[in-house]
Amino acid sequence: MTQPHLVRDAIGPDLPLDEVMAAIALGVVSLLLAGVLPAILGELADEHRLSVAGIGLTATFEALAMGLAAACAGIVLPARHLKWIGAGACLLLALADFATLAAQDTGVMAIRAAAGVPEGILLWITIGMIARTGTPERWAGVFFTALTAGQLVIAFLFAQWILPAFGADGGFAALAIVSLAGIAAAIFVPSRYAPLAQEPGDSGAPPLRGWFALFATLVYIGATATVGVYLQPLAHEAGLGADVAWTAVWVSLAAQIAGGATATLIGGHVRYFTVFVISTAIMLATWIAFLLHPPAWAFIAANALGGYVTILVSAFLVPMTIEADPSRRTAVLSGSTQVLASALGPFAASFVVADDNVRGVIGLGVLLLFLGLGLIAALHFTSARNSHTV
Repeated sequence: MTQPHLVRDAIGPDLPLDEVMAAIALGVVSLLLAGVLPAILGELADEHRLSVAGIGLTATFEALAMGLAAACAGIVLPARHLKWIGAGACLLLALADFATLAAQDTGVMAIRAAAGVPEGILLWITIGMIARTGTPERWAGVFFTALTAGQLVIAFLFAQWILPAFGADGGFAALAIVSLAGIAAAIFVPSRYAPLAQEPGDSGAPPLRGWFALFATLVYIGATATVGVYLQPLAHEAGLGADVAWTAVWVSLAAQIAGGATATLIGGHVRYFTVFVISTAIMLATWIAFLLHPPAWAFIAANALGGYVTILVSAFLVPMTIEADPSRRTAVLSGSTQVLASALGPFAASFVVADDNVRGVIGLGVLLLFLGLGLIAALHFTSARNSHTV
């Protein structure tokens, strides 16, 4: 019986189910920490192993290394020997996770920056598959649904068992075990991907409009990362305990599964700009709720709503880049740019927070959100292909 091919109208041959899911699994491994980042970095701060400003800097260094590694791979590396590359990256990531045990302050920052490199390589493998599909927003939705399901499981375990019983070190040990399990998934990824369209003499870098789309992505996603990484300190300022922040993390991940599923269902049917406008309004309402010192249930609900729209817009960033650059060279870099945004957002936020006041991240987030939406609007309405939006 012929194995069903799920990636149709792709650049190159269709990919069978096991190869598609293996590529998605590596992306899940690469971004698993992101789902529990506020909780585990907040726990490091509560253990006095990291300052409040260090939360933003640690998130910045790891995400920056991850984004740069994924971007460089997308521009420079030919998509070959993917099985070996994936397995090696999983092993290196596990070693970095184990090395974080008992680290403090600058040691935590340095080790997590090193961990970003194999994370970026794993993400490159996943995004390379998605960018070659006929409906990338749909496959991005599948990826984000799988990712947030994995993040939900581990965030729930972190909140209910691992962090209360073993602290931050227990969390990093759990992540290391998952990274080692990723080696098994690497066996099933495609050996290579088909090359993307490229003119003779091209470097493989995106065209000008592609870079504009990536900058818009950087600003918009940077806004959500600016606020998200300070979830636990925001809960404390609302008079809520760390347990509320931990619960908010895993409940938000459940909502993100719904966001990924929504992207999968509406992919190819709804224009990306419509999704961005609606999601921006919802995100602003979420942040206003944080400023009102809500009770625990409202804080958790607001964060869940924000998580839902964050995943929804992330899936629709890929068709935005394809509208800007039909060669899809820009689309391959969309994932790495989102990771860079999650680095630069917290970095900028570290300049507007103090140990006893982190409300400044809300104002910074609002500013970046409006700027990002304005750039996306300019790109969309000046596109020569506006009537054929992906």
